[in-house]
Amino acid sequence: MASKQDKTRNFCIIAHIDHGKSTLADRLLEHTGTLSGKDLKEQVLDSLDLERERGITIKSHPIRMDYSDPAGKPWCLNLIDTPGHVDFHYEVSRSLAACEGALLVVDAVQGVQAQTINNLYLALEHDLEIIPVINKIDLPAARPDFIAEQFIDLMGCDPDEIVMVSAKTGEGIQGLLDAIVERVPTPTGDEKAPPKGLIFDSIFDPYVGAVAYVRLFEGTIKKGEKIRLFNNDKTFEVGEIGWFRLKRVAQKQLSAGEVGYIATGSKDVRDVRVGDTITLLEEGCEKPLAGYAEAKPMVFSGLYPTDNDQYDDLFEALQKMQMNDASLTWEKETSAALGFGFRCGFLGLLHMEIIQERLEREYNLSLIATLPNVEYEVLLRTGEEMLIENPAHLPEEKDIAEIREPIVHASVITPKDYVGPVIQISLERRGIQTKMEYLDTERVCIEFDLPLNELVVDYYDKLKSVTKGYASLDYEYKCHRVDNLVRLNLLINGDMVDALTCIVHRDNSFSWGLKLCQKLKELIPRQMFTVAIQAAVGTRVLARTTVKAFRKNVTAKCYGGDISRKRKLLEKQKAGKKRMKQVGSVEIPQEAFLAVLKVER
Repeated sequence: MASKQDKTRNFCIIAHIDHGKSTLADRLLEHTGTLSGKDLKEQVLDSLDLERERGITIKSHPIRMDYSDPAGKPWCLNLIDTPGHVDFHYEVSRSLAACEGALLVVDAVQGVQAQTINNLYLALEHDLEIIPVINKIDLPAARPDFIAEQFIDLMGCDPDEIVMVSAKTGEGIQGLLDAIVERVPTPTGDEKAPPKGLIFDSIFDPYVGAVAYVRLFEGTIKKGEKIRLFNNDKTFEVGEIGWFRLKRVAQKQLSAGEVGYIATGSKDVRDVRVGDTITLLEEGCEKPLAGYAEAKPMVFSGLYPTDNDQYDDLFEALQKMQMNDASLTWEKETSAALGFGFRCGFLGLLHMEIIQERLEREYNLSLIATLPNVEYEVLLRTGEEMLIENPAHLPEEKDIAEIREPIVHASVITPKDYVGPVIQISLERRGIQTKMEYLDTERVCIEFDLPLNELVVDYYDKLKSVTKGYASLDYEYKCHRVDNLVRLNLLINGDMVDALTCIVHRDNSFSWGLKLCQKLKELIPRQMFTVAIQAAVGTRVLARTTVKAFRKNVTAKCYGGDISRKRKLLEKQKAGKKRMKQVGSVEIPQEAFLAVLKVER
């Protein structure tokens, strides 16, 4: 008699952004009869409005499909959806670790992209059975035969192994389901062994607390049993356990090979970390699963409410957001220019944009985000080491022995016509080219070592601009490297504006400072007194510009007479302006902080 595991297949779908991953999942759900009628809508696994608008998966959604093949045999297919962006690299790797197979989806028009290759290598590292899928074959511009050759060059697969589908029309979906059943390996694991499960995601539910999304490799876990998490040694009682349909479906137990959820009752999702191993408190397994790592923020930015009355609302919103997203970190911060706010840590620039947009939409907040920056390692002359996330906290230059900045290894795939501009913008941002290879007659893969600080500000926008949108980018953290970095201070009438402070390379400090001063001159409104805008490194002023004061013509009433009479009036006006400058403060408009992001490098 066939065991339950023999009829189970666990797989995920990996693809570059906008290659049709969510639409393909919709067709699989429709074809297996998991969803029908009113439940069926586009991108059904993308629960946030933001995911639908941007066409990207932010939060992964597993789902269980009961499928009867043409011969009438029943199968249980567990689709473990994965986030579709480079920022969520670690979450993708944990989702892959929970599967035995992967559908590698490529657009029949765009072909293999940077993230496709990165995801392929990630899947190969986890020894997954890879099924190559060419999607969107119904489009007039589709080139399935040409894209199939790219797949054969990339993977060395047989042309017969490639599945051609149209997720929009449903063409080829039956063949894909047959391929999943035939080619994805059966899960292995002893149901009677001590339980061992991988947490590949977690969410916070206000009714049942933190819910762990689990793939069980060994043993059986039942409702009401005491469980233990390996890496933080926390213990919980299983309040609810079950499978995923579109909603959670409660069961009595989960056994080896199955994918489901365990409600822990914890009030903090940070207790239930992605990548942790779950087992029983008594008679549990002895060793955790390999590959656990804390999600480490890479990009930091200050978030401030435009209206100080919203500070408490922002504080509550961040607490609620962190319940559902353990990778978001924040701490309280005060800025002389912007008032009270929070310094937040994000996985990457897209993660930052999404969190900011969700805070504004879901909690009705109006926010200012400061210039995104990265975490620097600073070695002081005393031998002490410190981590700096906020440029305003960098010690004085005389106290610093060296500053190390994070370097990423970036892969850019571009049509051959744009190789020159791509190399140029990468070298301008202090990139070092490490490799270049032609993937086929039309496309080139170029690899660079780039400072992360240069990449997070405007590199991606520039890349899309110079390649007319055709280039794709993927990157991963490599190391911290010593460089000649300095803190560039922006001074308004001699007062430092901490929110506009940034860390730049010494060679770029003059041009960057000059452009910032010129931009601020356009944006700061004229006052009754002159406003001096300066860019400085330490005590050395690199650039200066002045916003002229409004002036009344006090000599208009003089029609002749001695010059000393006019001079007396001008001196009196000058003294008044000086007094104003001492007591007057310059209001920096909101646009000034946003404009810093858009300054041309």
